[in-house]
This record gives sequence, C-alpha cells and structure tokens, in this order.
Amino acid sequence: MQRLAIYDMDKTITRAPTWTRFLVAYARATAPWRLALLPVAGLAALGYALGLIGRARLKEMAQGLLMGPRAAPAAVAPVAAAFADRLMADGIYPQGLARIAADRAAGYRVVLATASCRFYVEAIAAALGIAASDVIATDNQRDARGNILPRLAGDNCYGPAKLPMIKAWLAGQGIARSEAMVRFYSDHVSDAPTLEWADEAYAVNPHGPLREMARERGWAVLEWGEDGQLLFP
Repeated sequence: MQRLAIYDMDKTITRAPTWTRFLVAYARATAPWRLALLPVAGLAALGYALGLIGRARLKEMAQGLLMGPRAAPAAVAPVAAAFADRLMADGIYPQGLARIAADRAAGYRVVLATASCRFYVEAIAAALGIAASDVIATDNQRDARGNILPRLAGDNCYGPAKLPMIKAWLAGQGIARSEAMVRFYSDHVSDAPTLEWADEAYAVNPHGPLREMARERGWAVLEWGEDGQLLFP
C-alpha cells in the first residue's frame, strides 16, 4: 500500500499567499520599473473580483505585467531559490514543517499540490525536501528556447481542476487509487473535491466555509497558529 500525504501550499504550509509576492520579487530583481505596473495588476484583480475575468486569466495578466512577455529559466531560478530561502526563514508554519516530518517518519510520500506556478514552486518544494517529481502545480507554456511565457499550459491547478490533476499524477506514477492511502491537507473550501476524495482530510487553519464543512463532514481541523500550538488529531 502506497502512503501519500498531499499538501496544498499557500496558506496551508505557508503563512501567506506566495504568487504576487514572487512576482514582485522577480520584478524587483530583474526589472524594477515593472513595479510601477502593480496598480494595473490591481485593476486586473478587481476584474476577477467582479467576475469579469477568470482566475487563470488573472494569473496570466499579472505574470505578463511583472515578469514580461517571456522569462528565461536562468533568470528565474536564482530569484526562485532566494524566494524559497526567505520563505523557509519566516514564511512557513513551523507546525507544517513538523507535520511533514511526522508524515515522512510514518512512511508517507509527501506531495505538493498547488495552484501556484511550477517555475517557482519547485524551489520551495526542494527547500521542503520534496522532489520535483512530487510537485503537482500550474504549468506555463514555453517558447522554442524554453523561455517561460505568461500563458498557462493546461489547467490552473485550483478548485475542481486540482483533483483531476492529482489523479493524472497518480496514473503517471503508476499508483492505483485502490492501492494508495491518501492524506490531504488544505486551508480552503475550493479544495473540497480533493478533501472528499482523500482517505483522511485535514482542514488547516480553515476559513469559515471550510471550517463549517469540516464540522459537517467530520474532518480533522489543524490550527497552526502564531502561538506555536500543534494539534494532531
């Protein structure tokens, strides 16, 4: 039996969302003038809030504004590595690190499943001791030279799209669902389909709707607060 511990990333392992913060870090490191475009990105976010554009399109627009029409992997890699180092210093819940270590000690293969983009998530995964092959994330299109484009390749790994992407990863790894014991951790109700599918569901610092759903479904709730409390059900 394969044991899998699958973690959402933003606000589950990390204290705060990482996407906009990474875009700002990249712009600051490579083209600081692009920071002047942040208000335009804010307007795009408003368009998303009003239902005028989708989450995937918002991601593409923000990336295009702050990273440009293409980004060379050689330019992205050091920024991603430095960003991951900063996160590990003060942006990761210590309780999350402890839980990952406990899962590993119990024989679970730790997997990261996140809507954030692979081109920087893999650096965070590496800092967490998670192999790139065990990262399920949003992918970007590349040009003929391998440059990262502000267009998604396939689905945004968010909400209902996340579970099919996890299932595709399982198939690619040659793991039959019937032969796997799956734990899944998330902070947000958008991951309800995956929480329902998992053998063990953990709501981590859940917002109101997920907290209520966890109560109704009998899912475990983990509070990884600033007081350092670590709750294991």
